[in-house]
Amino acid sequence: MFFLSYFGGNHVRSTTSYYGGAGINADLKTFHNQQVYAATIVVGLTAQNTYGVQDQYAIPTSFISEQFKSIANDLNIKAAKTGALLDAKRVHIVAKEWQQYELGKLVIDPVMVAKGGAHLLSDEAILTMINELIPQAYLITPNLPEAQVLVNQTIKTDNDVQQAAKKIQKMGVRNVLIKGGHRSNSENNYADYILYEDGSFKWFVMPGVDTNRTHGTGDTLSAFITANLAKGYDLKMIMPQAKKFTYEAIRQTINVGHGHGPLNHWVEITMERD
Repeated sequence: MFFLSYFGGNHVRSTTSYYGGAGINADLKTFHNQQVYAATIVVGLTAQNTYGVQDQYAIPTSFISEQFKSIANDLNIKAAKTGALLDAKRVHIVAKEWQQYELGKLVIDPVMVAKGGAHLLSDEAILTMINELIPQAYLITPNLPEAQVLVNQTIKTDNDVQQAAKKIQKMGVRNVLIKGGHRSNSENNYADYILYEDGSFKWFVMPGVDTNRTHGTGDTLSAFITANLAKGYDLKMIMPQAKKFTYEAIRQTINVGHGHGPLNHWVEITMERD
């Protein structure tokens, strides 16, 4: 589903997760936590719980367009983010409608590769994203497997991460955040790498947490960033707090479901409060 934050924020996100741990639910909880008003454009629906996804339903493209029109004709959107966009046809319609309307800074959470390694988008959909959507984005937030797909090469070392970020940035996106949750060092620390539009970069290192309650981590991180872009904060100011919020949402665990559980979106970390 596509979410938009209006200062608030807007979110265009492709899927919603019915049990509430990821997707549109994680985004809305994060937006609410960060005190922005969120509108949504739904691209797809899932029947889902902590065990996995049981079914999904793609929203007709004509209805996606109507949702864009409704939002754009009423709300003052400052920033937006995408989630899973399901297929090439829906990636195309989101890119087309985004180009038509002025909806602030776009954050792309590509949702192309699942934690287990399964591809969630076809090659055609990925190519459509590269050619049509990524060039319009302010920030893209791939995990390591997704970054590997985007640059068509294996990423193992820190230098590989840095080179991949440069290649992705050349696709037209202004800032690139490669999430390192799939690669830990000998101290069980995980490092995210961000390449900013001015050419500067930074590593954000956090210790690992021994838990399986991490469903919605990428959604939560990108939603925190989107919310605070909508509030007018600079990306370099947002990033340390975004990482801290996501880490604490994992560390301060909540007991929901019997499988791969969700984060704790009640943690109190904002740009105003350290």
